[in-house]
This record gives sequence, C-alpha cells and structure tokens, in this order.
Amino acid sequence: MTDIMKEFGCRVFNDKVMKDRLSSKTYESLQSTIKRGTDLDSTIAAEIAEVMKDWAIENGATHFTHWFHPLSGATAEKHESFVSTAGGGKIKLEFSPSNLVKGETDASSFPSGGLRDTFEARGYTAWDPTSYAFIRDTVLYIPTIFLSYSGEALDHKTPLLRSMEALSTQAVRVLKALGYKDVDHVKATAGAEQEYFLVDKKYYDQREDLLYTGRTLIGAKTPKGQEMDDHYYGSIKTKVSEFMKDLNEELWKLGIQAKTEHNEVAPGQHELANNYLTVNVSVDQNNLTMDVMKKIAKKHGLECLLHEKPFARVNGSGKHNNWSLKMDTGENLLDPGDTPSENTRFLVFLSALIKAVDEYQDLIRISIASAGNDHRLGAAEAPPAIVSIFLGDELTEVLESIENDTAHKDKGKQSFKINVHTIPAFSKDNTDRNRTSPFAFTGNKFEFRMPGSSASISTPNTVLNTVVAQALKEFADVLENADDLNDTIHQLIKDTVREHRRILFNGNGYEQAWQDEAARRGLSNYRSTPEALAHYLDEKNVRVLVDNGILSLPECESRYEIYLEKFWKTVRIEALTMVDMTRKDILPALSCSMDKLKQSLKDDMKLGLAADDAYAKDTLAQLRDLSNRIYSDLTAMEEKLKTVEKEDGLATAFFYHKEIRPLMDSLRASIDAAELITDRKDWPMPSYRELLFGVE
Repeated sequence: MTDIMKEFGCRVFNDKVMKDRLSSKTYESLQSTIKRGTDLDSTIAAEIAEVMKDWAIENGATHFTHWFHPLSGATAEKHESFVSTAGGGKIKLEFSPSNLVKGETDASSFPSGGLRDTFEARGYTAWDPTSYAFIRDTVLYIPTIFLSYSGEALDHKTPLLRSMEALSTQAVRVLKALGYKDVDHVKATAGAEQEYFLVDKKYYDQREDLLYTGRTLIGAKTPKGQEMDDHYYGSIKTKVSEFMKDLNEELWKLGIQAKTEHNEVAPGQHELANNYLTVNVSVDQNNLTMDVMKKIAKKHGLECLLHEKPFARVNGSGKHNNWSLKMDTGENLLDPGDTPSENTRFLVFLSALIKAVDEYQDLIRISIASAGNDHRLGAAEAPPAIVSIFLGDELTEVLESIENDTAHKDKGKQSFKINVHTIPAFSKDNTDRNRTSPFAFTGNKFEFRMPGSSASISTPNTVLNTVVAQALKEFADVLENADDLNDTIHQLIKDTVREHRRILFNGNGYEQAWQDEAARRGLSNYRSTPEALAHYLDEKNVRVLVDNGILSLPECESRYEIYLEKFWKTVRIEALTMVDMTRKDILPALSCSMDKLKQSLKDDMKLGLAADDAYAKDTLAQLRDLSNRIYSDLTAMEEKLKTVEKEDGLATAFFYHKEIRPLMDSLRASIDAAELITDRKDWPMPSYRELLFGVE
C-alpha cells in the first residue's frame, strides 16, 4: 500500500528539503524571492547548487537539465551529467552556481517567429526559483525561462512570470487604496482539470492518423456513443483504474496534488484534476502531468490522447482553468463571503475582472486558439467561441442593485430541504454551474473553460493576468486620487457594471438565440483560429501587452507568426495524412470489397441464378458511388495542396481553413459512409468500436 504521507514530494527539492538542508540565512533569502517576489540574491546560488546536487545524487540522479517551455508547445530538456574531470584519470561530481542559474542552448531550431535567423544559434535558459526542481528517473529537472542571445522571450514561462508581477503590482495598489496597508504581494492561482482519452495501444498503432495528428481523421459513428450518459462518473474499468493508480503515485512523488479522477462523458474519456497553486507552478505541474500521463499509459498497454477532438461525434477534451487571486496573507480576493453586497474588496476586484474580460474578449479568445480547439468549441460541454461571464443569480442581482442604486438583501447560506431525516443538512452554493459559459464564477474563483486539452495553460493565464492588471491599474489611478473613497468606490463599480454588462450572460451558450443576442451586444465571435489570430496585433491588444511589460512589440509580432504557422502546418499534416490513408488503405480496401461483391454476382450467373442478390447489387452500387466521390475529393485536395502560397502567414492559414478543411470534411463524410456498409473484415484499420470501447 502506498504511504502517501511519506512519498508525496519525495522527488522534489521543496520547502521542507530546503529548510532542512540550507543555512537559515540562505533559506530565508530564497523564501523571500519565492513568496514575496523579491530579487534573488546571487550570493546564495553557490550554497543552493551544492545542496541541490547532494540531494539529487542521494536520490539517484546522475544528470541535470534546464527544463523549459519553448513556443513549439512541448517542453524541452538537454541532459548534462554531474561528472567532471578531477585529474589523474579520476572524476568528481560537480554542479556549479552557473550550472544552476544559467544554461546555454540552441535558439535557432525552436520557433522564433523571425526573431532569430538560422545562423544565430545562441540562447539562454535561466533558473526560475519560484518553481521547485524535481527528479525524474535519474535526472534533476530545473524549471527555467528561455531567452534569445539578444534577450527576447522564446518561451511561454517568461511572459507568464512578467504578467504575475504586473498583476501583483496593480492589485497591491488597489488594496492599499482600499486600506489594506500591510499587503505586499498578490498571486494569481490556478488549477487545471485535464481531460483525456485512453485507447488500447495495439489499436492506436494501426491508426496512421492517431500516430501523426493525435486525432482520427476518419471513423464512422458507433451504434452506441455517449447518448445514454452511462460513462460519466461510471464505474472505472480495471485497466484504467490500474493506470490511474500508477499515475497518482508518480505524480504524488513529484509533489503534484492529483486530487480528482473520474470517467468523463464520452466512452474512453477521463479527467484528472489537481489542487490550486500559484499559477506558474500550476502551469509547470500541468505540463509535467501531461508528459507523465502519456508515459504511464504506455506501461499499461494504453495510449493517452490529449487532442481536443480525437473522435468525431462525441465530446472533445478541454482543460478547465480555475483562476483566482490570493493575497500574501492567504485571503482569496474572489471570495464573496456570506454577504457579497457588503464585501467592498470583492466587488472592486470582481468589477475589474468584468471590465478586463469585456475589453479584451478577443485577446482572451486568441489565447486558446488552436487547430485542435477549433473542432471542440461550441458544443458537447465545450463553451462557444463567444467570450462571456457567468455570475449566477445572486451576484448578478447584487451588481444590478449597485447599478440601479437599490437595496439588496443577501440571501446568505441556504440549506436544502430533502424531507429525509437521515440525510444530514447541508447548504448550497450561491451560484449554480454553467457548463456552456466560457468564464464562469464557481464560488471563489472563475472557471475558464475554453482552453484545449493539449495546450499549455501558460498563455491563457498570461493573458488573464495581464488584462486584469490593466483594469486594476485604471482602478488604482481613480482610487488613489479619491476625495471621498466610499463614494468613489460605489461610482466606480456602478459605472463599470453599466459600461460592461454586455459581457454578463447566465443563460445557455449553445442556443442560437445567444448567438443572435451576442451579435446585437457587439461581442466578438471568432469561430476559427485564423479569424481570431487576425486580431492578435490589433492596436489595443499589442498596447496592453507592451505597456504592462509582458511582451515587446517584436515578441508580439513573433508570436503572431508562430501561431499562424503552427495552425496551417497542423492542418497540412492532417491533410497529407488523410491523403496517404485514403490512397494506400481506404481505396484499395473498397476496391477489394467491391471485387468480392462482383465475384459473388458472377458466381450466381454461372449457377444460372437470376443475379437477384439485392444486398450484393445495392451494396456494390453504393460502394462504387462512394469510391468515385472519395477519389474525386482526394484528387481535388491533392491539387489544392500544390497551390499553397506561403508568403503571408494569415493568408496561408485562411487558405487551409477555407479551402482544405472543407475538402477534408467532404472526404471524411464519404469514407465514413463507406465504412458503415463495408464488410468489417475488409476495413483496413480499427474502427471506433475498438478505439472507444476496446479498453477492458
């Protein structure tokens, strides 16, 4: 039996290890940097490096690596051994302060969006002391940022850390203006709910589309999908349970608080949720979790699919990002308390968030844009592409009372009346949950439901931190110059609600009525990645990133190019994979199946029968028609792929979205129709039956 108390964090250079091993002076200095965001004292690096090395070696490490998050979307690492020459044919184990603080890596082979030429290869990694180092296998992993030789951020972590500082600065200004003089630091916190699919690896290995793209490009609907709602929260299959057990144990050793696990809505779909942590630590842990999930799955003969839409016609997978704000005293700034109408601090921060989300709804939408997420948004428990905020009835009423200068009576905690005496009484929350809302208040945090399952939550959290920092900055400018603070606060909240109430929506985001209403309100609705990215460099979006010190203008421009290129390259790989599968697998299989049917009809003729085999004749005719349509769409797509112009990233992205994707959809429709009437023995790859229901 696993001793969680003993094993939790046993591979992490965490607070307990540092307190036990570092001198008190060094420990206190490092804790000041971690908890209060103060500058790191470079003189303590030598002691930390030596202690970290000894601890790592005691725990079986032979190498170390600077672990960073380049703009490719994956994590990156280069392993260096502790071994160093000692002379006389002997070695010593060494880890210098410079090894800890700074590393050098190739900056020309990672996406840079034009910031670096191929011949400009030098890049640097630099230690992030606010995220704990850890050991995997025999390697000490040191979380770092990644910069070019000329200082531009080439990663996701650097702008995230900048946004955290910007948010803290402005939040502290507001708090001090409200009378909280002792607060020094405010941190954004996040917790990711990770959805994923598990499939049997032997079936996965036979699917070229899963191997290359992470999703099925073809596949007919099974007779039973998720219609009965019997998989959601259902009994977990033995093999999946064994996977989850090993996954939990590995994550716990890495100090990751894997908390919740359950079956999700679609067959073969599951979810893992972690506890809430400081946002950059949560980002690191989620990236690590995804990597561990895939490796543990393989040990169980499974494959973990993290794509946003690995299977058509069933739910896709998201990554709900639970975001909140916490003072250095530990108090949650988004906790309304029992009487939210009297909680001035909460209402000020809530109003700032409403203002931020409304004014930068397009940038928030851009932060989660990807080729995979395009297939997921808008249905099946994924929110629509329209950004809106759900507050629930009580908070909406509170804000309306402020806007209209009317009294509001807080409801307080309400208990359920179940009329069963043996059931203990319990109170209900002050808001319901809205699964169709992109940004929903859930008690003391906001659940941002738009991020896709495969993406890092770094970019959406960077954007949330930044736009809220901007709103708080504008609030602080008003509050710091107030003659009558109470009147100013009341008017500030009132004006904010009145000016930005269009972003508030408590209804069903799937209904066409909301689409129409959102358009009347002037809310943006960018249904695809190219449509969203076309607004990335809008003047107000660039200004909020640049003015708050998150990205420079060249860094903004580089990310724009990188995101566009990643989109069209993703769709191109999918299209080429589909071409390959259709030419080498589907059409030959259909030809073989038709030959069998034709031979059956010929045999009937030889026997003097009237060739009245209705099944053979009808099926042959349908397959011949579908085969011709498949071949027509295939050749059309092959010709289109030859005409791509790559000079302009946005034009190329729109080309793949508007010209290639419709052909892929048409081709898939014919192939899926053919699968439904083709002898199962003739179909060349595992079907949805094996993929969705094949794990015991």
